Amino acid sequence: MTEITATTKASSTGGTIALNGAQSTKMGLTLNKELATAEISYTLKNPASEAAHKAASEFMPGGNTRSVLYNRPFPLCMGNGKGNRLWDVDGHEYLDFIGEMTAGLYGHSNEIIRDALFSAFDQHGVNLGAHNLQEAKLASLLCSRFPSIEHLRFCNSGTEANLYALSVARKVTGKRKVVAFNGGYHGGVLGFAHGVSENTVDPGYWILGTYNDREHLESLFETHDDIAAVIVEAMQGAGGCLPGEISFLRSVQSLAAKHGALFVLDEVMTSRLYPSGLQGKYDLQPDLTTLGKYIGGGLAIGAFGGRTELLQTYDPRQSSALPHSGTFNNNTLTMAAGYAGLSQVYTPQANLELNALGDSLRIKLQAIAKGTKMVITGVGAVMTIHFLRHGMPPLRTEDLDKHSVPELKRLFWFWCIERGYWIAERGMISLLLGTTMQDIDLLVKAVDGFVIQYRTELELEI
Repeated sequence: MTEITATTKASSTGGTIALNGAQSTKMGLTLNKELATAEISYTLKNPASEAAHKAASEFMPGGNTRSVLYNRPFPLCMGNGKGNRLWDVDGHEYLDFIGEMTAGLYGHSNEIIRDALFSAFDQHGVNLGAHNLQEAKLASLLCSRFPSIEHLRFCNSGTEANLYALSVARKVTGKRKVVAFNGGYHGGVLGFAHGVSENTVDPGYWILGTYNDREHLESLFETHDDIAAVIVEAMQGAGGCLPGEISFLRSVQSLAAKHGALFVLDEVMTSRLYPSGLQGKYDLQPDLTTLGKYIGGGLAIGAFGGRTELLQTYDPRQSSALPHSGTFNNNTLTMAAGYAGLSQVYTPQANLELNALGDSLRIKLQAIAKGTKMVITGVGAVMTIHFLRHGMPPLRTEDLDKHSVPELKRLFWFWCIERGYWIAERGMISLLLGTTMQDIDLLVKAVDGFVIQYRTELELEI
């Protein structure tokens, strides 16, 4: 992979200035001009990706079947991946710093995962339409890894896991409403980036709280007596990698218990950030936990679990049990890959090492960003680079809505892609196993180049 050196435009030393209206307008014009230039360069260098997008658009709306993967003027089309690297159909190489939005933890060619898949295929077959030995092995391993989970059931995505967990809460409590938080994301039909989204299920049953605001949550409980559950992420992942304050998360737990609601901790994304998830790191005891993404070893999976008496809601031996369907819930390939990944690859020690590497990256980026609009938030190996007018770390999504500079975020994405670093346009970074300190330092160098090149545009506004 070739590193393109940035042209020095100004010093990267931090500073603070006040911008008047004329300066702000001029800066906006400059950013738009830079974006236009970057987009032209992107288009010229990626003709095969553009052609692939046009072909896909003949059969899929916008040539797309997963909204977050779309980028203007067209998305890059990847041809193959190996380890923590990707190659697009135009032949450009990238260091993968997205890791499939945290799900691609094991990289693109882990041999242990590969061997587990081939072994399962050859020895057991696929989709047996019956109980199999692999599902209990993975369930046992997950229960041992996450002490709050005594029993669990598998499904096919984090979305499903959260839907089933909430159905447990409604069945057990006899109540219907659920507290979620602005900026939260709990699946494709459970999104709250800007309130209750149009495709969110049961739109009339949601009560939205403010993340990291205990007093607001307390007021919601005082004004509603029909709350079945509170669902929360210990770090809002899709919402910008905003860490939950420990005192806030513990308040969610205590207030839910006080008012007869269940505390549902969505660890679909965050369970990889500590050997026992962020619940272990922060000493939380959720009633129900939801999992997904990487735990299938790179294949589609979800799981919901918690105390035994709660999971009996789906025990088919009980006459009052709810039905739980899902053709691929115990797919032998997924079960085998998930077990191999957690037992042999992402061991507790490997978990600690990868997240320490992530902490190192975040600290280095924060040092570069000091005194600029660039702000980095996250926990361990998962983080997001923001561009905020005041340069202050955000506590909640309202801070992002009010202070973000989307033009800088988009320009930064083009900058990284041009130099061979695959990150999300929203600024999200998720480290894969196999990422080295040398890889980290290359990304840090690229970010430093961006800060130097656009020092004026990154000046703080007060």
